[in-house]
Amino acid sequence: MAVYWCTEVIPLAITSLMPAVFFPLLGVQSSKSVCSQYLNNTNMLFVGGLIVALSVEQWNLHKRIALKVLLILGVKPPLLMLGFMIVTAFLSMWISNTATTAMMIPIVQAVLEQMDSTDFDVTMMEQAAGQTNTVIEMEEKNASDPTSVPVISNGQIPDDHRSSEEKKTRERICKGMMLCVCYAASIGGTATLTGTGPNVVLKGQMDQLYPDNNDVVNFASWFGFAFPNMILMLVLAWFWLQCSFMGFNLKKSWGCGTERTAKEKAAYDVLKTEMKKLGPISYAEFNVLLMFVSLVLLWFSRHPGFVKGWAARLFPGGEKYITDSAPAVFIALLLFILPANKPRFRCWKPRVSDPEQAEEDIKPDLTAPLLDWNVVQRKMPWSIVLLLGGGFALADASAHSGLSAWLGRQMTPLGSIPPWAIASVLSLIIAVFTECTSNVATATLFLPVFSSMAASVKIHPLYVMLPSTLSASFAFMLPVATPPNAIVFSYGHVRVWDMVKTGVVMNIIGVFCVTLAINMWGRPLFNLDTFPDWANSTINQ
Repeated sequence: MAVYWCTEVIPLAITSLMPAVFFPLLGVQSSKSVCSQYLNNTNMLFVGGLIVALSVEQWNLHKRIALKVLLILGVKPPLLMLGFMIVTAFLSMWISNTATTAMMIPIVQAVLEQMDSTDFDVTMMEQAAGQTNTVIEMEEKNASDPTSVPVISNGQIPDDHRSSEEKKTRERICKGMMLCVCYAASIGGTATLTGTGPNVVLKGQMDQLYPDNNDVVNFASWFGFAFPNMILMLVLAWFWLQCSFMGFNLKKSWGCGTERTAKEKAAYDVLKTEMKKLGPISYAEFNVLLMFVSLVLLWFSRHPGFVKGWAARLFPGGEKYITDSAPAVFIALLLFILPANKPRFRCWKPRVSDPEQAEEDIKPDLTAPLLDWNVVQRKMPWSIVLLLGGGFALADASAHSGLSAWLGRQMTPLGSIPPWAIASVLSLIIAVFTECTSNVATATLFLPVFSSMAASVKIHPLYVMLPSTLSASFAFMLPVATPPNAIVFSYGHVRVWDMVKTGVVMNIIGVFCVTLAINMWGRPLFNLDTFPDWANSTINQ
């Protein structure tokens, strides 16, 4: 399966179905045990989260949020880049990285085209003014000196070298703006448990390999660890992209007290025009926003850790029975029930002369729901659902057959290396490997092995599994590494070499941030300095 996933000789989702055929045939596990892994608790969490994300896309709520934030932040190129990155990262936390990139890139393209067009108009005006002044000066000189040779303007730009430099500058800015979107999408997806596939894989593997882990990885704990890491990475990535493509100038970047240039006004006008096209917020958008916020609140408050969550307070044994998948599916159900248009009840006094009309008037207007199943069926990434299921089946069989324990024993010599060094090296290996393999497949292949290794050298499993999971999303170097990169590359502004040389440093930034995060706030958050009882009991079993 690893070879098939890496080479993609058949579709990834079809490779993921192999356990359902071969494990029963080879006597590894029964069909019932294998097939139950394909739609387990973690996959239901993923499906529920995706349905809510699809409703956000369906009503263009993500576009409204993006434009509003960009208008607030400003349109100076460095600030515009920061705005694009913040918006893309925030949206990628909740909807798929691919959908976020596909939505943001046309906005970036429109803004850049308008800035280029305005810059061209300004250059032509300056050129015309310069030529007029030159003709007047030459006429005055000819009048005072009859022997001088008259010079006729040829209609070309006076300083061709300056024009070439400006063109190169515009190309660099364009590359930086495009790359910042796909990089921010990959970074933003790491911040939430449902933001991207590898995060969901970790959750599933933890529940599979360590069933008594006391729900150590949930939405709130993941967010507490990964969100600060995302902020740090986003800031460092912005500095790197700005230095690479624009040159770092603090005064120019923030532009305090300076007036907007023609290009900046043009970019602002584009954003305002796009915002006007959306019109005022609709009833459906407001309902989707309400459902989205409700889901986030339910996730955070289910089991916060420092106080009792709503699951324990409202339901007997709620902590044992209710997981993050329950609120996700609940909100998804509501999206198919709540109306897209405001219902109107026409209840006025019936006229005696027309009793049939009076009966019709008191009926409510029935409207379509917020989300239609045909939309979900068309846009849901079912291949990822199967890929996750195949990975869980593989991990479960590896644990029950003893393969994971055997692999762990082979890695016992690593116990002499400090844990932080092990985590850093493994993160770097994953970051390189994920450039040529699916992010989800990478996490699925390596996490069970790393779990066994951690158990054999008696370090907390999350000490190596958390950094490795985040590193599986650091696919920055190649267009084929992840769909957001491919979308940006398809627009033709960025060459492969541009992505490679920028992505190498991005990978280094990512591994540095993850190493810092796991050793700074990851240790107290997950109590990583001790080997947990739930991991020890699993080994003994």
